[in-house]
Amino acid sequence: MRVACVWVPHFAAVAALRAEPELRHRPVAIVEGVAPARTVVDATDEAWEAGVRPGMPEAEAAARCPGLIARAASGERDVAAREALLALALGTSPRVEDGGPGIVYVDLDGLGALHGDEPAIGERLARHTGRIGLPARLGIAGSRPAALSAARLGRRVSIVRPGEEAATLASAPLELLELAPELGAVLARWGVRTLGDLAELPRAGLVARLGEAGLAAQDLARGVDPGPFRPYASPPFYQEVQGLEWELVSLEQLAAVVRPLLDRLAARLDVAHVAADQLTLGLGLADGSRHERVVDLAYPMAEVGPMLALLRLDLEGHPPRAAIVHVALAARPVRVRAGQGGFWHVPEPAGRELAVVLARLTALVGSANLGSPALVDSHRPDAFALEPFALTPGADIERQAPPGASSRFLALRRLRPAWPATVDTCAGRPVAVSAGPVAGRVLACAGPWRVSGEWWREEAWARDEWDLALSEGTLCRLVLDHRARAWFLDGMYD
Repeated sequence: MRVACVWVPHFAAVAALRAEPELRHRPVAIVEGVAPARTVVDATDEAWEAGVRPGMPEAEAAARCPGLIARAASGERDVAAREALLALALGTSPRVEDGGPGIVYVDLDGLGALHGDEPAIGERLARHTGRIGLPARLGIAGSRPAALSAARLGRRVSIVRPGEEAATLASAPLELLELAPELGAVLARWGVRTLGDLAELPRAGLVARLGEAGLAAQDLARGVDPGPFRPYASPPFYQEVQGLEWELVSLEQLAAVVRPLLDRLAARLDVAHVAADQLTLGLGLADGSRHERVVDLAYPMAEVGPMLALLRLDLEGHPPRAAIVHVALAARPVRVRAGQGGFWHVPEPAGRELAVVLARLTALVGSANLGSPALVDSHRPDAFALEPFALTPGADIERQAPPGASSRFLALRRLRPAWPATVDTCAGRPVAVSAGPVAGRVLACAGPWRVSGEWWREEAWARDEWDLALSEGTLCRLVLDHRARAWFLDGMYD
């Protein structure tokens, strides 16, 4: 087995920079607790070089690093970045494992035919982590612990040849394992400085003095996997969040916050080779309530501009009732298969353009008055319902005639409203019809077809239907409405 480890150093700090990219290359510390007793939980490389360390009081960190920028720890922000890293890995391999904050293991078996050799796969993963704002280091080896140690060597991509894990990592410093401070202190007093030193200690003496923690540390140094590979299952939604230090009171202010969230979601969709067919915007309000809007996209997309336009159009019709203090945006990922249309087919409209047009129509006429017509289980003429409009990419709309049948179709064009008609009858059958511009003698007729229903409701109906061929060349449908006691021209055949 060959495994790649994707490791993001200072993960909590990098997740904060991902939400605020303007802070890159500046000293930033992630703190938790209540001022003035807040402590540092992580820091960027610039702050680390100035002496800022986890567990340090914020006041001491600020004294060591003038100009230090503090940002509160956010579990939601870290989860979004963690899921983004896992989704990126799933875009390369179907088997990945969540190794903890900032660590993802990727099973490389069978990927050579798709992505090339191991250096090519490593460069691909490293390049994609930069695209989603989580620059990482890569290690490739025969086990997960060895791959993690290789990633921590400090190079962009470190590859350990099969069977050479022990020789390659023997001289690496013990700090690569990030052991518990107490265990690290004991090993330092013993003179253990490298992974090779720890790997060579006798296991019987190690377990007698340090117990299971000592054996686990030695297994890591030797590159022994602690357990089976645990594949990660992608969540049904990709989500990005943004906490606010001020209240948003206008749509323009909200759009300025939502756009970076969409940028990050679009990057995640791109590296995972998927698109979104639904957006969910959750807004935390100043009065403690929550305002949530679900926007179904008529066509799967990953472009920021159209998605932002759709969200704005929806919010214009359904604004929040109070100022906004928290923003969360989720996208439902779907896979889109490319398809090629026929030479003689009318080209379909661009999906993103169609989605924006539908959103604007919804804002004008309301969501209840826009959709695709669907038949319902009823004998009532013209009975239908409106369903949410959906366009299947690459759908073939060409109609196929049954074997042996003519390729020509006869369609009934319904007249709405139906035209009142004057009808002459003989023995109950129509012999002459006049309705609007249509007038003529009946040359042939079929019917009547008598339909009725829902007699227990005010919307009950009872009617006779006739199909007629008139002397002036019109094929039409004539209706005798028994409730209205009147004739109507209901439609014409084309």
